[in-house]
Amino acid sequence: MPAFEYQALDSAGRTRKGVLQGDTAKAVRGALREQGLVPLEVEEVRERAPRDVGEYFRRGLSSKDLAILTRQWAVLVRAGLPMDETLAALAEQSGEVRARRLLLAVRARMMEGRSLADCLGEFPDSFPELYRAAVAAGEQSGKLDQVLGRLADFMEERQALGQRLLAALLYPALLMLVALGVVTGLLAYVVPQVVGVFAELDQQLPWPTRVLLGLSDFTRSYGAVIAALGIAGLVGFVIGLRNPAFRSRWHALLLRVPILGPLLRAQDSARFARTLSIATAASVPLLEALRLGAATLALLPLREAVQQALSRVREGGSLSRALGESRQFPPLLTRLVASGEKSGEMEPMLDHAADIQEKEVHSALSALVAVIEPLLVVLLGAVVLFMVLAILLPIFELNRIVR
Repeated sequence: MPAFEYQALDSAGRTRKGVLQGDTAKAVRGALREQGLVPLEVEEVRERAPRDVGEYFRRGLSSKDLAILTRQWAVLVRAGLPMDETLAALAEQSGEVRARRLLLAVRARMMEGRSLADCLGEFPDSFPELYRAAVAAGEQSGKLDQVLGRLADFMEERQALGQRLLAALLYPALLMLVALGVVTGLLAYVVPQVVGVFAELDQQLPWPTRVLLGLSDFTRSYGAVIAALGIAGLVGFVIGLRNPAFRSRWHALLLRVPILGPLLRAQDSARFARTLSIATAASVPLLEALRLGAATLALLPLREAVQQALSRVREGGSLSRALGESRQFPPLLTRLVASGEKSGEMEPMLDHAADIQEKEVHSALSALVAVIEPLLVVLLGAVVLFMVLAILLPIFELNRIVR
């Protein structure tokens, strides 16, 4: 039976929301009336366009929720529960209405005799293409519990890597933003009032003070214009990133930046190797696995390299040779792929490659943070010292003249 999302009024006039299963919307309305509720809206649960901007940002499951759901799903399937009972238990366990509604909708479609992968395909915002392809392969091979376990591992590792990256860059970014705001405020409002007192004495001010006054005048005169140009440039850059050609050139430029380029390349390579490993373990054909792996890559030069490698493999070429000739992936990854092709153990070799790349990303992030944070502290200290000297030097000069 399909699942229906409803809104109804209870006897106290409060609005209640939930999900019920029924043959038709009319049957669900009847069931609500039997419970003493007045149905206001009954709608079948399905993938639909958002009604407003707020709902747009609430669409689909988050990566964190999907990872937790997949881990619980794998445990229940491994325990031998039938799929309909598994989905019902997951829906009951879920604390979010959105996840409960989604799981009940998937269960209702499965009860109609459809495969699990087909049911998940109706909710692409919640279940990515790699997820659905791996589930389909797991159903066909009878290894769905193993596939779900690998998917849970993959999503948890990807989430942990993203959190480490965010934690490494968030503090320096916030420090720079706050420092920029404080310095701009001091230059625009505080410094002119403090230093202006000494400028009225008709004495030549020390050069740090003159520089600070010049910066202050420049900030007050052109600060708003520069801020407007910066915002316009940022908006134009974001709009330009929608153009694939511009985005590809930007990604190629990022890959050539020292320290940052190798970090981004290692992160994308780890994601590609992990995706390919999961697809291979789920018995997904290599060409389809490469297509799925290319879709998970964020950097367009690497994605284009995988697409070219896919064409060569389709023509009978070697995957390792195609990846190596592109010169976009780390040599270690291509060598491990070559070893997997020769030994017939592609899955463990791809896992090793992903583990190595993820450790490299973690080490690079730790080194980057260890360098950036002291540099920022020294830079901010130098700025503060310069401003303090620019204010104190005229005071020392005034004391000398008075004496």
